[in-house]
Amino acid sequence: MSDSLTRVLVVVPTYDERENLPIALDRLREHVPTADVLVVDDGSPDGTGELAEKIAESESAAGSPRSISVLHRTGKQGLGTAYVAGFGWALERGYDVVVEMDADGSHRAQDLPLLLAALDRADLVLGSRWVRGGKVVNWPLHREVLSRGANLYTRIMLGIPLGDATGGFRAYRADLLRGLTLGDVASQGYCFQIDMAWRAVRAGARVVEVPITFVERELGESKMSRDIIVEALVNVTRWGMHERSRQVAGAFRRSR
Repeated sequence: MSDSLTRVLVVVPTYDERENLPIALDRLREHVPTADVLVVDDGSPDGTGELAEKIAESESAAGSPRSISVLHRTGKQGLGTAYVAGFGWALERGYDVVVEMDADGSHRAQDLPLLLAALDRADLVLGSRWVRGGKVVNWPLHREVLSRGANLYTRIMLGIPLGDATGGFRAYRADLLRGLTLGDVASQGYCFQIDMAWRAVRAGARVVEVPITFVERELGESKMSRDIIVEALVNVTRWGMHERSRQVAGAFRRSR
């Protein structure tokens, strides 16, 4: 990563991740000690937000080179809105790079320096499970089939040349986020990740994929649900049909 991209913020959305969050924060401190962290907590009933505040206070008192902040939200509002809130928070405070990262340990902190280094040639770096060198650990076969199938369908419908548009471990240059219309992003789950990747591609951004190892969570329960899957299927189909209609209309106008 170039010297001009010195201020990095890792946005970590949480909902009932009390067991996992301290581990994730420790690993981030080990591998990217100067990257600041914003925990976006959706009113976790298990007290994740309050625990994050305590960890932030403890590190500040100890003179840590990074800062940990906590954005408390009322109720479970969804992954997409959590990230949009985190992006806005980061841009208001002048960060150069904004990272998306889960709290459950599925995104390995040791892979983050690879994503940050790739920003020298990219505006958006995706941590990819489905490019050469990427892999998943402890995933059941049906989850792998679902993820690979969703990415294949996304490539076909939207025409974006990405191996893993649904992944949630990624790094954005702040300038790219400033140029995207974040206020109308309403997608949730991995549909949010597809939405953001597609917006970046349509904006002409340089998008690079870096292979990562994705590790299934060991503690807590997955937030994946049928509603998240259906939302992605419906939205990608709708977006794809609209894009095809636009292309056909454009070709028709040029032929006249």
